[in-house]
Amino acid sequence: MSNANERKSPKSMLDSKKSPLGPEPRKRLMTFGLIALVIGILLGPRLYGSSTVKSISYTEFLSSAKSGGVATATVENYSGVITGTLENGTQYSVLGPDPAIAKDITMLRNAGINVKFKNPSSLGQAVSNMLQTLFIFGIIGFIIMRMSRGQMGGMMSITKSRAKLFDEDRPTTTFADVAGYDGVKEEISEVVSFLKNPEKYTAIGATIPKGMLLVGPPGTGKTLIARAVAGEAKVPFFSVSGSDFMEMFVGVGASRVRDLFASARKESPAIIFIDEIDSIGRKRGAGLGGGHDEREQTLNQMLSEMDGFDTTTGIVMIAATNRPDVLDPALLRPGRFDRQVVVPLPDLDERLPILTVHTQNKKLAPDVDLELVARGTPGMSGADLANLVNEAALHAVRRGAVAVSMIDFESARDRVLMGQKRDSVVMQDDERARIAYHEGGHALLAYVLEKADPLHKITIIPRGMALGVTMTLPEEDRHVYSRQYIEDSLCMRMGGRVAELLIYGDLSTGASDDLQRNTELARRMVREWGMSKKVGPMAWGSNNQVFLGEDLMSTRDYSDDMAKTIDEEVERILREQEARAIEVLTLHRRGLEAIAAALLEHETIDGETAASLIDEAHGAPVHPAGVKTGKAISIPEPDAVIESDPDPTWAPPSLPSV
Repeated sequence: MSNANERKSPKSMLDSKKSPLGPEPRKRLMTFGLIALVIGILLGPRLYGSSTVKSISYTEFLSSAKSGGVATATVENYSGVITGTLENGTQYSVLGPDPAIAKDITMLRNAGINVKFKNPSSLGQAVSNMLQTLFIFGIIGFIIMRMSRGQMGGMMSITKSRAKLFDEDRPTTTFADVAGYDGVKEEISEVVSFLKNPEKYTAIGATIPKGMLLVGPPGTGKTLIARAVAGEAKVPFFSVSGSDFMEMFVGVGASRVRDLFASARKESPAIIFIDEIDSIGRKRGAGLGGGHDEREQTLNQMLSEMDGFDTTTGIVMIAATNRPDVLDPALLRPGRFDRQVVVPLPDLDERLPILTVHTQNKKLAPDVDLELVARGTPGMSGADLANLVNEAALHAVRRGAVAVSMIDFESARDRVLMGQKRDSVVMQDDERARIAYHEGGHALLAYVLEKADPLHKITIIPRGMALGVTMTLPEEDRHVYSRQYIEDSLCMRMGGRVAELLIYGDLSTGASDDLQRNTELARRMVREWGMSKKVGPMAWGSNNQVFLGEDLMSTRDYSDDMAKTIDEEVERILREQEARAIEVLTLHRRGLEAIAAALLEHETIDGETAASLIDEAHGAPVHPAGVKTGKAISIPEPDAVIESDPDPTWAPPSLPSV
C-alpha cells in the first residue's frame, strides 16, 4: 500500500491541475480568445474614438447648415464623407455624395461655414486598408483550416503507408494458438529460426527466402499463421491489406509501397504481411487500359522493392491469397515470393483440436462429443468451425440452457449447412406432399447407391433458399473422386425429379438447382476429367475468365464439331443417370412412399430412420454388410414406423414422355 503522505511529483501535481475541459477544447478556447484579442486591438480604438461622433443624414446636414447649426465641415475626396462640428460643439459625420455637389458647397460657404477639403494619405491609408483586409481573410481561412483539419491531414498523408505496426510485444499469438496444421508450422519454422538467429544461417552462406506466400481457401487461418510467425520470432510486424495501396490518385499506391518498405527497414528485423495480395498482384498487361494503370504501377514498385532487399536486413515478406492462379509470374519467381505454403482445409485430425480451441471458453454439457462433431463437419474451414461453435452457444441460450449440448451442435450444423428455418413460409398440403416425395427420392438413392455419401438427415422444413433438404455426410475426407462416386452423385440428384414423375406423372420447378449442378458436374466429367470414351483423354478448362483482361471475348480451344460432341456426351451421361434413377426408384417405390409419409408426419427424419423404412419396405436389408447411413448426433426417433404394403405383385406405372 502506498503512503498517503507521500510527496507528489511535479508532473503529478501538474496533471492534477489540468483543465477538466481536456486538451482539445482548451486549445479551441485559446485560439478563439487570441482572435478576439487581435480584433479588439485593431478595431477597438476606432470604435472607441467614434463613440462621441454623431452620425446624421445628408438631408439633415443641409437643413442644419441653412439654419446656422453647423460650424465647420471637412469633405474627404474620393469618399464623400463630411465631418466637422456643430454649433453646440458636437462632432458629426455625414456620408455625402462623391464627388461633392457644387451648389451644396456654395450654399455651405454662403451660410458662413468654414468648408475644407481633405485627401486621404495615399500610401499609409492603402497599406492600412490592405492589412485589415488581409487580417479579416486570414481569420476566415484559419477558422476554415481548423474546421477541416482532419480532412486536410488525410490529404497531406495520402502517400503514407496504412500498415499497422505491432512491436515485439504484439502480436502475442504463437504456434500454440494455431490448432492443427503441423506440416504448415514445420515448413515456416525456418523463418522463425532465421529471424531469431540469423547468424546461424549467414555463417555458412545460407539465405532465408525473402517472401512466403500462404495459399489456401478462405477461413483456413492464413492471417493467424502469419501473426503466429511474428509472435514466435518476437519482431515488429507490419500488417496491411492489398486494397490499402489503391487510391483514386495515380502514384499513391507506389508511394505507399515505398513508405512501407522504408519503415520496415528502420525496424529491421521485421515481418511485412500483405493480406489479399491478389488485389494488387494480378497479371500485368491483361487489362484494357494498357500498362499504366494504378494497380500495375503499385505492383512494379513492389517488385522493385523486393529486388532491392539486402540479405542481411532481416526483412521477410509474408503474403496471403486464395487465388494464386491470377498472380503475376514475376511475383512468384525465385528471389521474391519463392516459397509457397499451402494452407488447406483441415482434415479430421485437425478439426478436433480446432474445435477444442474454440470451445475453451464455452460451457459444454457432459454429452458433448467433439470427435463426433469433427466427423460430421467435413470440408469446414477453421472460420466455419468457429462459427459453428458460436451458433451452438447461441442456440443453447435461445432454448434457455445453461450449457451447450449435442442438440445445440446439431442445430448449429443444420443452420450453417442448410440455412436458417423459414417459419414464415406457409405451404399448401399438396405442395408439402410433392416436396416430401422429392426429398424422399434423393434420400432413397443416397441410401441405396453404393458409392453415394451416407444419408444423414431429410427435412421438408424450408431452410435458406430451399423448401426441403436432403443432407449427406461423407464417412471420411475425400481428396480424389472416382467416376462411380460422381455418377452416383448425379443419380442421387436426379432422385427428386424422377420421384415427382413416378408419383405425379409431371414435373415442377423444384428440380432446377439439381439440374443445374448436375449439368455442370457432367460437363466437367467430359471436358476436364476425360471421363468420356467419345471425347477421350483430352481436357479443356472452363471458359469463365478470372477477370476481364484475360481475353476481350470468351473463346474456346476446340472446334464446333468437338463442342457438339461434348454436348452430346453431357446429355448421354445425364440421361443414363436419369434412367438409372428411374430403375432404382421403381424398384423401391414402397420405400419412397414410406419416407414421404414419415416426412409429412414428422417433417424431419434422420438417416437411420430412413434406412429402416427402406429396408422394411424392401423386405430385406438393402446393404447386408451394414447400414449405409451417416450417424446422427442427436435427433429423436419418430414416434411410429410406417408399415408398407407387403403385396409383391405391385408393378410400376408407365412414365409419361417428357
